[in-house]
Amino acid sequence: MRKQDTKVLNTKLARIKLLLCDVDGVLTNATVFLGKGGEFKQFNILDGLGMRILQREGVRVGWISNRPSAATKQRAEELKVDFLYQADGNKVAAAEAILAKTELGWDEVCFMGDDVVDLGAMRRAGVPVTVANGIPEAKNLALYVTKAEGGHGAVREVARLILKAQKKWDAVVKRYLH
Repeated sequence: MRKQDTKVLNTKLARIKLLLCDVDGVLTNATVFLGKGGEFKQFNILDGLGMRILQREGVRVGWISNRPSAATKQRAEELKVDFLYQADGNKVAAAEAILAKTELGWDEVCFMGDDVVDLGAMRRAGVPVTVANGIPEAKNLALYVTKAEGGHGAVREVARLILKAQKKWDAVVKRYLH
């Protein structure tokens, strides 16, 4: 990333008050295990801590998935995610419902997506982000492409970037040094 691009990214990240994420492919590696025992997904613990730290620092977190899942609901409840939308539908409409509740604008949103269903929300977000293994169209829309693939700490990577841009990361690290 060029120095000028980094400056633009940091300026926009400093305004973020809401992180919205796709689930399958961003918070997970897009694998779903199905069997008689139910459905299982693998979530990365680093992503979870990153989102909790964001929340403690005043950035709200929401997940928008086109695929309803009990595993997603369970993980969202464990992490106390502020907003969870799971429905086969338009992610832009789901995001706008969240924005109406929070009285925030799109420019205050970082949206992380990886596939075609995410493109509309990414196009509107103040900071559109995709994961390293996102589709080319998502990468073309993204202001930032993570180094990590979906389900492998990509959300944590972005949480750190947000907090660094907002000049909160050093204080977070300092709290954990004691």
